Amino acid sequence: MAVQASPRPQGGSRTPSKTAVPSPNGSVSAKPTPSSASDDIQDHNILNLSSNAWQALFGVTILAFFVRLFRIYQPSSVVFDEVHFGGFASKYIKGKFFMDVHPPLAKLLITLAGWLAGFDGEFDFKDIGKDYVEPNVPYVAMRLLPAICGVLAVPTMFLTLKAAGCKTTTAAFGAALVTFENGLVTQSRLILLDSPLVIFTALTALSWTSFINQHELGQKAAFKPSWWFWLAATGVTLGATVSVKWVGLFTIAWVGSLTVLQLWVLLGDSKTVTTRIWFKHLFARIFCLIVIPITFYMAMFAIHFTCLVNPGDGDGFMSSEFQSTLNSKGMADVPADVAFGSRISLRHHNTQGGYLHSHAHMYPEGSKQQQITLYPHKDENNVFIAENQTQPINWAQDPTGNTTISGPLAWDSANPEYIKDGSVIKLYHIVTDRRVHSHDVRPPITEAEWQNEVSAYGYDGFEGDANDLFRVEIIKSMSSGSRAAKERLRTIETKFKLVHLMTGCVLFSHKVKLPAWGFEQQEVTCARGGTLPNSVWYVESNAHPALGPQAEKVNYRNPGFLGKFWELQQVMWTTNAGLVESHAWDSRPPSWPVLRRGINFWGKDHRQIYLIGNPLIWLASTAAVALYIAFKGLAVLRWQRNCNDYSNTTFRRFDYEIGVSVLGWAFHYFPFFLMQRQLFLHHYFPALFFAILTLCQIYDFVTTRVAGLGVKERPLIGWTGAVVFLAASVAVFALYAPLAYGNQWTKKECEGVKIFDKWDWDCNNFFDSYAEYSLLPSAPASGPAPTGQAAHAGPAAPVAEDPAKDISVTPGLNLPLPGQVSGQPGQVVEQKIEYRDENGVLLDEEQVKALEGKVSFSTRYETRTRLVDPDGNEIDGGVAVEVDGAGHVGGEGGAGVRGTLAEGVESETPAADAGIGGTPKGNDARGDVKKAAALEKQADGAAEPEAEAAKATGRGEL
Repeated sequence: MAVQASPRPQGGSRTPSKTAVPSPNGSVSAKPTPSSASDDIQDHNILNLSSNAWQALFGVTILAFFVRLFRIYQPSSVVFDEVHFGGFASKYIKGKFFMDVHPPLAKLLITLAGWLAGFDGEFDFKDIGKDYVEPNVPYVAMRLLPAICGVLAVPTMFLTLKAAGCKTTTAAFGAALVTFENGLVTQSRLILLDSPLVIFTALTALSWTSFINQHELGQKAAFKPSWWFWLAATGVTLGATVSVKWVGLFTIAWVGSLTVLQLWVLLGDSKTVTTRIWFKHLFARIFCLIVIPITFYMAMFAIHFTCLVNPGDGDGFMSSEFQSTLNSKGMADVPADVAFGSRISLRHHNTQGGYLHSHAHMYPEGSKQQQITLYPHKDENNVFIAENQTQPINWAQDPTGNTTISGPLAWDSANPEYIKDGSVIKLYHIVTDRRVHSHDVRPPITEAEWQNEVSAYGYDGFEGDANDLFRVEIIKSMSSGSRAAKERLRTIETKFKLVHLMTGCVLFSHKVKLPAWGFEQQEVTCARGGTLPNSVWYVESNAHPALGPQAEKVNYRNPGFLGKFWELQQVMWTTNAGLVESHAWDSRPPSWPVLRRGINFWGKDHRQIYLIGNPLIWLASTAAVALYIAFKGLAVLRWQRNCNDYSNTTFRRFDYEIGVSVLGWAFHYFPFFLMQRQLFLHHYFPALFFAILTLCQIYDFVTTRVAGLGVKERPLIGWTGAVVFLAASVAVFALYAPLAYGNQWTKKECEGVKIFDKWDWDCNNFFDSYAEYSLLPSAPASGPAPTGQAAHAGPAAPVAEDPAKDISVTPGLNLPLPGQVSGQPGQVVEQKIEYRDENGVLLDEEQVKALEGKVSFSTRYETRTRLVDPDGNEIDGGVAVEVDGAGHVGGEGGAGVRGTLAEGVESETPAADAGIGGTPKGNDARGDVKKAAALEKQADGAAEPEAEAAKATGRGEL
């Protein structure tokens, strides 16, 4: 029997070769045999580039610098998710804790850029379109960080292609495609996270490709300095990628799958790889690709916790133990045991909505009794006395035991009697002299049959009624600490339910906010059959006159770094998974490779920023991926039919090298199909990088490595094809550039490039001609705002504007400038400037001067045109034109015409800051509002989830 064996593979661990193996029927078939080294692999060390390659690298980097940083100061107002990520920078600088679904690395870098430029964190970034210039926000410096990341992605693409063995022409071609990709340009010019994500993903691809090259040189290169450097660099960049967004987990999966393949091939190389060497390879990869990324990731959170030491609007997501580590959130040790007569505050366990609370304000519906709510801040309105269902006996006055001590303070002088599991209690609100009460009345918000209203009922001296009684049921499985915590109430340690004695419902709260009449505090009800987590309470503060200083004390357990780290990961995961609501600009993964829809980022002054890719580059890269998938399918079929394709070195190299890039694309694309949460076009950017890499590698194979097509033998064809494609890409880039930079555009040009109906930017936002843009009010700044100047001094005091400085001609009326006469005799402009207060009262010059620096003025033009003859007599047919403060002009008896004017600042009335004062007994809910306002000024609001705030713009991402 004759056997024809194919040669051993020459692609190292990248490809299997085929050797003759007898099949069960006695014939011979080819089956793969792995090897860990190859004779045809070259060391494509990117540190040993030729001078031409270095020159090309320098050239594309300079080009990317200009493309990315062109007019980066434009627009000079908040754009899209700068609302969030700029706001996070403010909170980092102020040290206010926040919760975001993304890890902290990119946000820390953006904060560092702003801090170095003098940003003091006073600007809040709350609204899209909010001006940066007047408050001296160093927004240009903050945008420079993502922009520099975008610039670096270009040389990284160049070096990755060189490390993969591509020609300098191909590397420059790929770098240029990244340079002129509109979506990458748009995203890298704003205070967003995707540009840092793309650069760290690209650096991971570069490091891993360089390591693959070292690995394929065989055991002679293993464990050498270059081998260790690229393996460790891969670990560091993996850690950085996942520290920007959890999308980095897909990058880890890509590297991990190829690592498993490497180890599998090494295991089969019994000739050069002993068992000891194989385990050395294994442990080297475990350290560099697992330990280093995890350490890097955790280090970013250590910095995160170090920066955020004060309470903020995100601490409501976290447990009480976590919150107690923040400044001013900690508390002194408190008595452990809770007795009748103890002054306690009850905290809800599940929602972190806050403390059981009441204030002297009534429900507008239902029983119209006093409100019971959850309030997120510590306050004396949260304090209740835990009364027994019966008053204590006054043995000193009446030895017969027939006389009781009346009043809620009756237990102060008695020996402490601990509240045990099953005890019946009443909760007396000290400030308003009412008790927590429930009855068969529907709550004002959750009007469900299984929900009862909870109110505060009674008055000073009233002993209460049966509807005030609640039974304590300790939840032993949730109570922690000593054994006693499962038998009697202990502060912090015991978790319990309060069961209403008369109706059987349990005290309950959920994430439902009361309307304005309830001051948007959280609803409290009494639920029959309510879910256990929302019915669980615990005592946080505890005081009793009879419990002396020697009483056992407890406090929150300090979770330490690892506890805080793990808890935050769980909260991030839960919050991320909960972002399932639809968004005006979301899109689904099937639409991304064909660029069916973008994202509207910003629109103002008849300009727009809309995230859309370069259609030519986008579709070509998708076609390249599809081409490889078709090739691989055909190759597998031919391999199964015993075709000898893999004996061809170029075929094997094409299959493996392109396959590695396509695998990277697949890992960064297909997992999104499993997600039901909000998704957006920018989630495709890491996959797009691998798709462009695939396109360039296929081009390199076709033009320089595949024989028989005629292209390798005629380099001019390959050069011409690259130049033509690149020129077309630049042309397409230019067509859509106004949407990336927020430049001027016309309706006709806009409509001419709108290929798909799904591209839903509105061409009607743009003017019909560029000339009309010159008639708009001047922008607040014509260039970048100074970023080297700190904003500590704040904006200058407002002064009264001089409208004469901003006079402009109204088109269609052909009016001269002030003091000038037009070509037609008798036409002049008569100008009169008046200043009025908010009531329309005319102000004289002294009054205006006195108000300068204290108020701001808005500008309003009223233009009346009249025609007069040489004798001064008015001619009929005059046109009156009024221009308002928004730049809109209307004419009498005809269509309006567009004009320009000086756009002033709307008048403002500064409000006095609300202070935090003591709440007198019997206060009303206005005290809560004042306290909340002051606390919000200190801690950016109540403990309200960041995801709630994100709903304003609908943003939350993976």
